[in-house]
Amino acid sequence: MSNDPVSQARGHGFGTAPVFLAAISTILGAVLFLRFGYAVGHVGMLGALAIILIGHAITIPTGLAVAEIATNLKVEGGGEYYIISRSFGTTVGGAIGISLYVSQAVSVAFYLIAFAEAFRPLFPWFEAQTGIAPDARMISVPFAIVLLAVLLWRGANLGVGVLWAVASVLTLSLVMFFIGQPEQTPDVLDLNARVEDPQSFIRVFAIVFPAFTGMTAGVGLSGDLRNPRRSIPLGTLAGTLTGMAVYILVVFKLGASATPEQMAGNTFVMSDIAAWGPIIPIGLGAACLSSAIGSVLVAPRTLQALAGDGVFPSARANRLVSAGRGEANEPVNATLVTAVIALVFVGIGSVDFVAQIISMFFMVTYGALCAISFLEHFAGNPSYRPTFRSKWYLSLLGAVACFAMMFQMQPLYAVLAVVAMVGIYLWLKRSRQGERDLSAMVQGVLFQLTRRLQVLLQKSQAQGADAGWRPSFIAISSDSLTRLAPFDLLRWISHHYGFGTFIHFIRGPLTRALAADAQAALDRLIHQIQASKAGIYVDTIISPSFKTAVAQIVQIPGISGLDNNSILFEFRKGDDDALEDIVTGAEFASVSRFNICVLRSTDHHFGYKRRVDIWLRPGDYRNANLMILLGYILIGHPEWKGAEIRIFVALAASELETGAERLSSLIADGRIPISINNIRWMPMADGATFDELVGEHSETADLVISGLSLSKMTADGGQFLTRFPGIQDILFVRAGQPILVSGDSPLEDVGPAGGEP
Repeated sequence: MSNDPVSQARGHGFGTAPVFLAAISTILGAVLFLRFGYAVGHVGMLGALAIILIGHAITIPTGLAVAEIATNLKVEGGGEYYIISRSFGTTVGGAIGISLYVSQAVSVAFYLIAFAEAFRPLFPWFEAQTGIAPDARMISVPFAIVLLAVLLWRGANLGVGVLWAVASVLTLSLVMFFIGQPEQTPDVLDLNARVEDPQSFIRVFAIVFPAFTGMTAGVGLSGDLRNPRRSIPLGTLAGTLTGMAVYILVVFKLGASATPEQMAGNTFVMSDIAAWGPIIPIGLGAACLSSAIGSVLVAPRTLQALAGDGVFPSARANRLVSAGRGEANEPVNATLVTAVIALVFVGIGSVDFVAQIISMFFMVTYGALCAISFLEHFAGNPSYRPTFRSKWYLSLLGAVACFAMMFQMQPLYAVLAVVAMVGIYLWLKRSRQGERDLSAMVQGVLFQLTRRLQVLLQKSQAQGADAGWRPSFIAISSDSLTRLAPFDLLRWISHHYGFGTFIHFIRGPLTRALAADAQAALDRLIHQIQASKAGIYVDTIISPSFKTAVAQIVQIPGISGLDNNSILFEFRKGDDDALEDIVTGAEFASVSRFNICVLRSTDHHFGYKRRVDIWLRPGDYRNANLMILLGYILIGHPEWKGAEIRIFVALAASELETGAERLSSLIADGRIPISINNIRWMPMADGATFDELVGEHSETADLVISGLSLSKMTADGGQFLTRFPGIQDILFVRAGQPILVSGDSPLEDVGPAGGEP
């Protein structure tokens, strides 16, 4: 048996007919009889048809979304609330469900007040007979009490039985209207005829739109259906399409039978057209009565489902409201709550203001249903396998149209509706930590978006599309939790321009114990990126040696959808024991044509982040682009704001002229992204060393960037990395692949012999 509180009730076991009847009797309601003539009179037949089509551009996608979601879920009691909460989670579902319930409960009052309007043709006769000026509440209040009492006594079985009766009267009234022949008809059928000084299209749309909002009324009976996965789609779509067809026929019948002035000035113009006039007020009463019954049947079941999920803050209130009577789990207590709300608004006597708010919340509900369908399509969730499939673009159209029309109809009420929904959501979110939420679906959407972008990027790369070089770095360190220098350098480099992956290395065999250590380290790293707001990806790797770890990570794909192209090693100044691992790791990385960066860090930790010195030698010309780009990327980070870059070129005195000419040519061709005016030429005196020259001019630099020769580093066992004693933090850079700065050919090594980069 299901543990779902909502699913424990078995209900009445209805078929598809009650779903259709609840939908069609709500769609063909008060607006059809009281305000559709007004609509045709003010916007013409073409305008009225446009209103029908636009309205159904919202309601049909919603109906399709309901049909789709209902065939994926095992739909139980709660109708629309159940569908939303089981797709979005109870936090979002509760927020929408509470608003939906209030709309349904107040709708009971709206339809009962409209029901009283059906007796308005009798008011003059009553006043003449009694001398008392009648008030519509003299009918609506007593009838509301009787209706609610009868439904509390007999339950949904009686309600569905009454639906059959009033639907029959409604059908008869429409038939009498269509076969009626008025004494005077317009001479010419003008599709664009309208009254002088008509009201705006959007105002008429706002007044008429509630006529189309009843198509999901039958969804609220989901807990009382034998087979909701069949009955909800079939009944909802049948009701929606039938209602659309009837409204189109009514427009043509009105346009062919009355002038715009007659339609706009006479609320009961349909009575003048019908074969028997009194049938129209009777049909109006039947439509309003059936809509009120539908709302009375649906609203308590929504409230019962909300309480069954423990949405309300009081556990006692949840138990009380969710309690049902008999095997059908009739929502008696929830009906009592609904009755109180309905009677309050019936007693007010006018719900014009509240009716507009109701429309907003219904639109929010429909928009949410369409959004669920769209997001489920786009998220690609394997558990989402409806037997009926809508189209994602129809669901998107419905969602966008709902929210767009909300703000077109009543911007203030739309804002109030959205603010109320957000407020309820935040309140529920605070009390329901750890439950499935909107974030789960958003994660699915982001996953699909990332997956498609990765595939697209890889295809573009394979086809030779050049989007310019971007850093895609992997950093590996066994001291990730104790030294921040490589972590900080990686997040600076990957900020905005590229991607960074930080790997914490754990030496040893893959065992349960080390796997647990790796998870603990990963949790700390995730906390570290959250605290530093770093836009990098972190992970751990367990491997027998540093060499094998590097061999593994240089073969893994990049999280960006592009291959990783660079690797960052790090060691502390004076820690010569780390050199062997770095040298062997660099050799493995070079096999994959990785750019290699080695950071020698100190307690100086990049000082005040005010100056970066880049040193070039003739053998570094191939490294030059990467060195300079990394420098400019680095100072682009907010923490390096205001920093300056100084570029030095060190040349032997005998090579100064030819070296300067060669470098100037490369700069002029755009193959090195600097200005010749930004270079400081540093001739080395006879007997002087490069180390001494760098130490003399860059001792106070916050970071020094120097070229690196892999062959020389391998030959001397990494001793080159230990030089420059007066320099604090220094980054050694070796370009393992051509770095394209412009559309020219890649920069090859143009240094003198022996200058292998």
